[in-house]
This record gives sequence, structure tokens and C-alpha cells, in this order.
Amino acid sequence: QLQLVESGGGLVQPGGSLRLSCAASGFLVDDYAIGWFRQAPGKEREGVSCVGRSGGYTTYADSVRGRFAITRVNAEKAVYLQMNSLEPEDTAVYYCAAVQTLSSACATARGRYNLWGQGTQVTVSS
Repeated sequence: QLQLVESGGGLVQPGGSLRLSCAASGFLVDDYAIGWFRQAPGKEREGVSCVGRSGGYTTYADSVRGRFAITRVNAEKAVYLQMNSLEPEDTAVYYCAAVQTLSSACATARGRYNLWGQGTQVTVSS
């Protein structure tokens, strides 16, 4: 069974940090680009970041560039999202997603991804 499971969310104060994890099972992660997305109440799901198959290609939304960092460890079948300098506007449910691709690059358009986790809540509040 193909599966992605997010973890690491929680409640943090503004300026704090969290590290989200995305664990994959049931497929060869070397063949997949991985993206992180988030959805706040009443808003559409938006792309946050993605990482290509080998980890050498990454993209970030303008709103998180310089604060977030995506990495992958294929041997562990895991992708991480390090989130620093968190702001209340970062509050959302965060999802990881995967898409099989021949490309070394990736994109944060959610329509490209066909395997999704269930999400983990991130709340940034004082």
C-alpha cells in the first residue's frame, strides 16, 4: 500500500521552530518528487516547498523562502521540512505529497501530486 504519514506538528510561539517529517512506505521514493503543502481554515491548499528525486533540486514559496528548508533522506524513505522563524500566518494543516517523475526537478502545483498524507497541524500563536 502506498502511504505517506506526516508528523512533527504542534503549537509553537511566534519566532519558534518545528521540524515536520514525512515518512513513505510502499513505493520507491527514489522515483518520486515530494512536496509540502498547507491549508488554513477557509483557504485553498497552497504549495510550500518541494524537493526533486535526489534532493538536489528544491523550490520554495515566496512566503517561506529563507525560513523553511526541505531535505530528503531516501535511504530512510523520509522527507523533512525545517520551519524556523514561524509566524502566525504559518498556521495551517501541513501535508506532504508525492508524484512519480522522470525529472530531477519538481513543482509545487498541487495538481501534479497524486499521493497525499493526512496532514499534521501546525499552530503558531502566543
